[in-house]
Parts: sequence; C-alpha cells; structure tokens
Amino acid sequence: MKRILFLSFYFRPDLCAGSFRNSPLLDELSKQTKNDNIYIEVYTTVPNRYSSFKQDYKRVEEFDNVRIERIEIPPHQSGMMDQALSFKSYFFETLKKTKNKKYNLVYGSSSRFFTSYLAYRIAKRNNCPLYVDVRDIFSETIGDVVQNPLMNNTLIPLITSLENKVYSYATHINLISEGFKDSFQKFTNTSFSYFTHGVDPIFTKDITQITPSDTFKKDTILYAGNVGKGQGLHNIVPDAAKELEGSHNFEIIGDGGAMDSLRNALIKRNIKNVLIKAPLKRTNLIEEYRKADILFIHINNFEIFKKVLPSKIFELAVIGKPILAGVDGYAKTFLRKHVPHAFLFKPGDVSGLIEQIRNIDNSNTTEMDKNISNFLEKYNRRKIDTEIAESIIKILESQPHRA
Repeated sequence: MKRILFLSFYFRPDLCAGSFRNSPLLDELSKQTKNDNIYIEVYTTVPNRYSSFKQDYKRVEEFDNVRIERIEIPPHQSGMMDQALSFKSYFFETLKKTKNKKYNLVYGSSSRFFTSYLAYRIAKRNNCPLYVDVRDIFSETIGDVVQNPLMNNTLIPLITSLENKVYSYATHINLISEGFKDSFQKFTNTSFSYFTHGVDPIFTKDITQITPSDTFKKDTILYAGNVGKGQGLHNIVPDAAKELEGSHNFEIIGDGGAMDSLRNALIKRNIKNVLIKAPLKRTNLIEEYRKADILFIHINNFEIFKKVLPSKIFELAVIGKPILAGVDGYAKTFLRKHVPHAFLFKPGDVSGLIEQIRNIDNSNTTEMDKNISNFLEKYNRRKIDTEIAESIIKILESQPHRA
C-alpha cells in the first residue's frame, strides 16, 4: 500500500481560502485513489480561523481511504505572536504523530509557509517526493506587512533560507498565481504547474442573475471575508464611507486581525453607514450576496500583493453583480482579462473608489451572463481539483528519489 501525507493548517469546517481549496481537493484525491491501494492521512487543526465563528467538528474523521486528524491548538486573535504559538503546536504535534510512519509522498499547502516547511521535514525524513502548493511567498509578505528593521535583518533571512530548502527539495511546486513566477526562477530542480483557485459549486447553484434595473441603482456595498492587514479595509472604508454618506452603505461580513483598527477608525470619524457582521457559513453568505448591490474586494498597497491572486475573486466573479476592486499587479491584469464587470481602482485610493462607483451606475450588463458562463467553464473548481489530484498521483507513481 502507498501512503500519502496531506498537510493543511486550515480544513473544513473552517472558513478561509486554505480550507476551501484543500477540503475539496482531498475529496477528489480520495475519489481517484480509493480503489488503487492508496491511503491518505490528513493532519490539520481544529477550526480556528475566526474566534467569533464556532463550528462543530470531529477530532478524527475516517471515510473511504482517508483518515483526518484535527490537532488542538491554542486560541488566537490572528495576531502574529499568538498565531505563531498556535502553529508551533500544530508543527510539533504533527512531527510527533508522523515520526514512526512511512509515506510515499507528502503534500503541503502554504500560504502558511511553515506548513510547507513541516511537509519538507517529513518528506526528507522519508526520502520521498514533496508536492508543495504555494498560495503566498511568506518571506516577501512578512517583510512588506510587518516592516520591522529587526525582523528584516534577522527573521526574514532565516525564513528565506528555509524557503530555499523547501523549494530546492520539492519534486513539484504548484504556483496558485502566475505572478509568483519570477520569484521561483532559481529553482530548476523541480517541475511547476499553475493550477489557480476555482469557483466552488456552492456559488453556481441557485445564483439568480440580476437585471440591470435591480442591480445598479442601489446603495449597498458588500465586503465578505478576512479583515486583516493584508486587506487594509481600515485604510479605505472609513474615508470612503464618509464621502458616500447619504448615498451608499458599506456592509462588512467577517473578522480578522485588523478588525479593531477598522472599528476604531469608524468610531473616531463617527461613521454611521458601515455595518459590521460576524462571519457566516458560505451557504448563508450567498443570500447576503443576493441582497447586496456592489461586491467589494480590496488588497492593501504592499509590493508583494502585486503578485497574488485572491481566491475571493473567483467567488465574486460569478454572482452576477458589479465588483468594486481595489487591486494592483497580477490581480488587476487577471480581472481586466477575465472579469469585465470588475471596476478597478488602486488600493487605498478613495477618489478612485468613488469614481468607479459612478462608472458602475452608468454601466450596463449586456455581456455579463456570457462573461460569467465563460469564467465558470474555465475556472470550475471540480475541474481544477481533478487536474491537481491527477498531478499528485503522477508524482506519487513516478517516485523520484530526492537526496
């Protein structure tokens, strides 16, 4: 029997991109391997993405050829130090639980870079192939977001060194954004793919296409997702809301490490047209999307974020409503090419946001249904998961030796 170790810090029922990507991927991998004498072990964490969202879960779950174990970690508020402590528990507990086990392939998903490093440690211990799914470049992200001279001189060189070890050893690297290409050119001893995010089936069921008269003349701008430094909502929503007072309302559904900064900025400016709600299950979120008039996405103005491709884009693109997008770099290029009903402005640019709202009011939806159909066909999550699973199995069957 061949054994695959599958590592993802976040997994269902957690509400985040890592969970949404890796949970259906595991199901597809199981579907393709359950009759082939292949066994898959998953080590993840108990639900922990948002302290304000609680969900029932099983510590150990088994089905077909899969065993999932969820590891208890200390609670955190999405701050850097408490997240580090939480990950430390996951890292060392997983090392311990896998110590005397043999694997034929290790899969690690990262924007949490140390999940990739954990996967590398176990793969190297087993002298087996390592398949890494890269959703973020941690050394570049942390340098942009934290901007601490001591960290720049000590921690970032260490992280870069560890990244080099992981990617130099990896048998295969999938880059979720083609914006990452330049950062990986030096790793020539591995193969690459570019399987991106996809549209989950939940967002293709019962989505009612909205007519122009229902869509473009109302006032609710909805953001749903993580509220962290990476999104930078605290840098734009208060000022934009003040400018739009009396004509538009913002609705924020989510939580995260920058939520206090956002709340404090709203209170300081006495903003009354921003409503904040706790995170919702995605089945409930669809109803909120239906009720909203404009869907909002924003990425903070950091250099590294010019390379990323947010998973939220794939969720919003098929709802059938205009998207107000504060993005730059590769995400901007992607939206221009594939999502014509996205109205783009530079991150943090309040004037640009206001201008694009006017453009939304004056636009039409003649081609929207066709655009959405084309997008769904190209970026269907099930199709992408099928291709990723096939690529993992191909690496497993080839069994290359890595020194």
